[in-house]
Amino acid sequence: MSEKAAVLGAGSWGTALAIHLGLRGPVTLWARDEDEPGRIAEQRENRRYLPGVALTSGVSVTASVPDALDGARVIVLAVPTQFVRGFLERQRAAGSWDAPLAIAAKGIEVGTLALPSAIAGEVLGPGALRRAVAFSGPSFAREVVAGEPTAVVAACADGAQAEAVQRLFSHDNLRVYTSPDAIGVQLAGALKNVVAIAAGVLDGLNHGSNALAALITRGNAEISRLGAALGARRETFMGLAGMGDLVLTCTGHLSRNRLLGRELARGRSLAEIVGGMNMVAEGVETTRAAAMLARRAGVEMPIVAQVHAILFEGMDPRRALAALLARPLKAETEDPRT
Repeated sequence: MSEKAAVLGAGSWGTALAIHLGLRGPVTLWARDEDEPGRIAEQRENRRYLPGVALTSGVSVTASVPDALDGARVIVLAVPTQFVRGFLERQRAAGSWDAPLAIAAKGIEVGTLALPSAIAGEVLGPGALRRAVAFSGPSFAREVVAGEPTAVVAACADGAQAEAVQRLFSHDNLRVYTSPDAIGVQLAGALKNVVAIAAGVLDGLNHGSNALAALITRGNAEISRLGAALGARRETFMGLAGMGDLVLTCTGHLSRNRLLGRELARGRSLAEIVGGMNMVAEGVETTRAAAMLARRAGVEMPIVAQVHAILFEGMDPRRALAALLARPLKAETEDPRT
């Protein structure tokens, strides 16, 4: 890569993507003023979100979105989903957005129930929606920068946009596949965080591998149901962005959402856990949005419903698990809406 890329958002994932891209060419990483971009640039390390990992030589850091966008041939949006709309509204006049837009945020906007690509289209115009490429898959930031083999998906209805992102990121340890199903890839990336909270609850209650395997499988079943109802391809949920990311997030020790669920099951309050976390656990607000989206689509999502009850309705985790086990018996293959 010799063309410049812009990475907007200097959390752990945005920083990791900038480091990876900086192995082959120039990258400008935009960081908020409160994240001290000058200090990151001086120390060549993001000690708040990715401590111990040096920025590669191709990475420059700025607090100016216009500087980041200037000359960028690919833009990576790595702002947390609940902040995407406000960020884009403030920055839409900051420069040219006329480039493939790799969406690295994973979530569903509370209130509007919009996916990040739809938010980009609403704020930046229909051209941005056509250029939006959902970038997702089983990929912990720290393992990517450690050189661990990783495979993800770049999804866009416009194959040329997806292939541009594929070419940009596919080097060294990271392999990128393409898909036309941006809706499915984004839904999978968002909803796996909700199931990961449930996986953490199982861990906190000291349940074993049987329970976890059942949770992952049935979690994927209800994610697939919702996806199909919203026009996504069912096969997406059996791929890297679906089952791959779901397994990683439900089992990996680096999963923030799994950690949150485990601490809830051990008796800590949501406010206490979130207040002590350095990074955003996207699954919390995604749970709120997913429950609303399921109701609107008329799709039953029992795991999402019980995670919502634990997070926002004071449900005891043991009672939530009992409620799942006590549901009416049914066939494993069923009406896709139930």
